[in-house]
Amino acid sequence: MSVLIESNVSLKSRNTFGISAYAQYFTVADSVDVLREGMAWALKQDANVLIVGGGSNMLFTNDVQGLVIQNGLKGIEKIAEDEDFIYLKVGAGVVWHQLVLYCLEHNYAGIENLALIPGLVGASPMQNIGAYGVEIKEVFHELTTVHRKTLEEITFSNAACEFGYRESVFKHKFKNQFVITDVTYKLRKEPQYHIEYGAIKQELEKANVNELSIQAIANAVIAIRTSKLPDPKQIGNAGSFFKNPSVSKEKFQNLKEAFPEIVAYENPDHTMKLAAGWLIEQCGLKGYRKGDAGVHAKQALVLVNYGDARGSDILEVCKLVQDAVLQRFSVELLPEVNIL
Repeated sequence: MSVLIESNVSLKSRNTFGISAYAQYFTVADSVDVLREGMAWALKQDANVLIVGGGSNMLFTNDVQGLVIQNGLKGIEKIAEDEDFIYLKVGAGVVWHQLVLYCLEHNYAGIENLALIPGLVGASPMQNIGAYGVEIKEVFHELTTVHRKTLEEITFSNAACEFGYRESVFKHKFKNQFVITDVTYKLRKEPQYHIEYGAIKQELEKANVNELSIQAIANAVIAIRTSKLPDPKQIGNAGSFFKNPSVSKEKFQNLKEAFPEIVAYENPDHTMKLAAGWLIEQCGLKGYRKGDAGVHAKQALVLVNYGDARGSDILEVCKLVQDAVLQRFSVELLPEVNIL
């Protein structure tokens, strides 16, 4: 057996919150064969399996029983192209921002608005990650998985993933049933620019950009994210902790009457997406801190670990925020982060 299984391994450096937690068993899968061997070993032991990527979308509230497999599947390969598109097959263990940089270098358009999002490629379809008016489903072609029980390889098309807002079949219907091994993206040769959302236009003006390019947009996004979001290497965090909630138009109109400054965007289904950060800020919780756990002082959507917070401390702040928003606005905030 080529898979190396270690015992009692610290996960502190493997989650961007910097939470101290231990894996009962641990291995790194740098090939699909090693991944399969690790999962086969766990099946024989009747042990649970947790797949971790960059650790940027999880909050450990306990030690992890069973086998933790670090996704180390690398590689970026152009597998096809046509008149309009380039098809890139990317290992699930590739750092997401490294893929963005690769696309910028080769002038492949479509994910420039998603620059500097933390995490690995394998998490991008699970979460249907999105930012500044762009979601993964718009550039996604297909992905390959290994079934956790049968260990067979199964491919999912765009439609089969059933993408929604920060949602896919891998978060609910098929939760913990498959491991994503690679993702194929369909990237444009000719860009379609998205600069209407957020502060991109203002940032481009500030940088005196007269001619749009995917590099200019990526630079603007990086500047915005850097100014608003804390670096996990400096302060433990998982980026946006909460999803932006959606409400009916009727509910939004009622909120608008009570809170004229409320921020919202219309969804394709005509519901209204509220800015969770704004709601939290109106509750006076921006910059809130209890011990080493708190709400970031510059971006209320981000919960932070200032040093030695436990996962349970972060979870306590999460619940405090949820209760405050529910009480003031009658709106339920749901975590975007996986709580383990």
